Amino acid sequence: MKAHFLRASVALGTLAVLGALVAQITQPATVRAEKAKPNSPAPAWELKDIEGKTIKSADFSGKVVILDFWATWCGPCRMEVPGFVSLQKKYGKDGLVIVGVSLDEEGAAVLKPFIKKHSINYTIVVGDEKVSKAFGGVDALPTTFIIDRNNVIVSQHVGYAPEATFAKEIKPLLKQ
Repeated sequence: MKAHFLRASVALGTLAVLGALVAQITQPATVRAEKAKPNSPAPAWELKDIEGKTIKSADFSGKVVILDFWATWCGPCRMEVPGFVSLQKKYGKDGLVIVGVSLDEEGAAVLKPFIKKHSINYTIVVGDEKVSKAFGGVDALPTTFIIDRNNVIVSQHVGYAPEATFAKEIKPLLKQ
């Protein structure tokens, strides 16, 4: 009887831990940008795209920017890609720019086929430690910043967030 009870307890404990992990991964976590100084200008950055062309944050002056730190090997990051493709398609004409800052160590070698396979229609740049640190250090992927037309960080999402969450946040900013 004790062995049965012990097995059942271990099984329930394991399920509880797995459930908590799944909930943490799949639930959006929205917090005000703390490390990157809330309501202050987003840090300036300069990175290369997959073709080696220099892309600067200043290139997006006057735009609403979704700046997403991600990687091709990150499951929750991959889950966000279709939503970003859709948002860029829907709101690009209204002044939205999505920039994916890839933290893949292999850089363009893994990004080019991934971009093609997933029909990514937004800017992808190869990130570095300097940019990550400028935004307060990226502790988890994905980490996404919403930046308004005045280059002010409005919010930060750590972990997966659905397309609807981003749409709700950017719509009022696009009207400004």
